[in-house]
Amino acid sequence: MNILRSVPVWLMTLCICFLCGGCETTQGYIDFTNMHPQAIVDRQNDSATGQDKKLRVAFASVLSPRDARKSYQKMVDYISAKTGRQAVLIQRKTYEELNMLLAGGDCDIAFISTGAYAAYHGMQPIEILTMTQTYGTIYYKAYLIVSADSDITEFSQLQGKVMAFTDPISYSGRLAVDYRLLDKYNTTPEQFFQRCYYTYNHDKSLWAVANNLADVAGIDSQVYEYDLKNNPELAKKIRVIDSTDPVPTGPVVIRSNLPQEEKEQLRTLFYNMSNEPSLRPFMAQVMIDRFVPPEPSVYDELRRKYNQRERLPGD
Repeated sequence: MNILRSVPVWLMTLCICFLCGGCETTQGYIDFTNMHPQAIVDRQNDSATGQDKKLRVAFASVLSPRDARKSYQKMVDYISAKTGRQAVLIQRKTYEELNMLLAGGDCDIAFISTGAYAAYHGMQPIEILTMTQTYGTIYYKAYLIVSADSDITEFSQLQGKVMAFTDPISYSGRLAVDYRLLDKYNTTPEQFFQRCYYTYNHDKSLWAVANNLADVAGIDSQVYEYDLKNNPELAKKIRVIDSTDPVPTGPVVIRSNLPQEEKEQLRTLFYNMSNEPSLRPFMAQVMIDRFVPPEPSVYDELRRKYNQRERLPGD
């Protein structure tokens, strides 16, 4: 029985409108030539050169955007204090908007997701500055979660159900499901599910399933563990039915055309952040233990899968 039937139609409609936009509006294709209007403003306001030029650091949060901004701001303030250079924080709602900032050269550093890095094909070259370690590892899994009272126990039972995706180019929140459907069923989410929509936030995806507004959602395993640790009652409302093999966490990337000396200085600052007692609580709030040296090759398979998916007709 569909678990959504127990929810009044008016309440379900109101909550879904609040949570998300529909899958039909975004298929995961990114037009990097369509620059976000705010990016143009950021560029126009930043005409200085050399040491006086602002260092622009961008992020799109998978958790509560307001709380996450406080944490990233602390890290940006640390960079500014150590370099003696003004550093500004730029926040975007979606991973696509973040990739467009990078593509237009309108940010210098970005905290980017695994899927967004695999999807990036912008004209502005980028490279990995550091990787993030969480719970002692640079890897995580994509979980599929359902309500605790759902009769769904395996992936094959998801056909015809309602899916809550996180973001069109989130690995755990969309792409992992795309790849599974392509490899095993030769189909797409739009054909497989009754309906799917985007929450643009892992916390909201968890909430949607826990409150029976979706039959299933794709979740980052690190977010899942973090939320259950901070909200034990949530564990009673949801359960995991499937997971992927481990994939690398989202890296911190930097514009490739910045001076090598500057890159090395910034990389060292990121490595040292976990040694700052005042920063550690804020890093923990965005699930970062410490920053570690980059390993670009661990993303190669994900890039291959994304490119394969992008070439599908009509996608």
